[in-house]
Amino acid sequence: MKLRNFTFRNIRKWFRMVTGRSILHVNQGPGKHYSLTEVKGYYNDLTEKITKDKRAAENYIPKQKNAKNDEFAFSIEIFQYGLAAYDLFLETNEEIYKEKFLLMVEWAMNNQKDNGGWNTFVERHPEHPYSAMAQGEGISLLVRAYVLTQDDLYLAAAEKAFNFMKLPVEKGGTTLYTDDLVLLQEYTHLPTVLNGWIFALFGVFDYYLMTKDEDVNKFFDYNVRSIASALPQFDNGYWSKYDIDQKIASPFYHQVHIAQLRVLSELTNNKTFTEFADKWEGYASKRKNRRKAFWRKARQKLSE
Repeated sequence: MKLRNFTFRNIRKWFRMVTGRSILHVNQGPGKHYSLTEVKGYYNDLTEKITKDKRAAENYIPKQKNAKNDEFAFSIEIFQYGLAAYDLFLETNEEIYKEKFLLMVEWAMNNQKDNGGWNTFVERHPEHPYSAMAQGEGISLLVRAYVLTQDDLYLAAAEKAFNFMKLPVEKGGTTLYTDDLVLLQEYTHLPTVLNGWIFALFGVFDYYLMTKDEDVNKFFDYNVRSIASALPQFDNGYWSKYDIDQKIASPFYHQVHIAQLRVLSELTNNKTFTEFADKWEGYASKRKNRRKAFWRKARQKLSE
């Protein structure tokens, strides 16, 4: 097996993820407070990103560290932290969570580019910084800020984010249009990532709930049909795949897929999502599948 860019730091990071000790990879089952008809809670339960965070009492912007140990702000992490805070505010009505949420919203507003995008992968892929996942989660954050404050600036920023998201990849946006499918690209230069596609789509759904714009609804429906059609390509016969190419999902992302598909089934009444959620839950119930998937993922991580 050929090892590329192997570091023990990367292996430790992945081990923390699969053992549940990474704050970036907490339990993310279906959300507890979402609605099918109005913008309320988020669709995946992200609240452990705060409740398991030792710095939860502080008001701060989450940061990551690069290979040189320098801190940097990562938009997806910040947006998810804000969505977690919003759900906790809905649960508890405690001002600390409202303050956390609005702090993440402020970061989103201050760091959105004029074209509507957020630089997301500038550390890892500087020539391909944009992400549909970031656009969708940014939209979800901003429309909730509008619900909370009724400030039109947040809705205008969400509109910019949506318009940028749906631009074709070849024109600098984050959507891949093919003859048969419309795919929201977490990474604009890499194979389509399933969880990133669905997280992005949640943002489209939120924007439709807020605007009732029929063109937004059509874009949402195109993606729903595309995901349903593409799901067999994310199934390797005993586990789900992280992307549409060859990468197998880690145990963490396999569970995220199941939760996302159950929510999508509720939002769309498309039984294909329930069928695959049931199938993938069945895969995970078998020890031989779990072991096989774990070791295949480990080999892939070592060779990245």
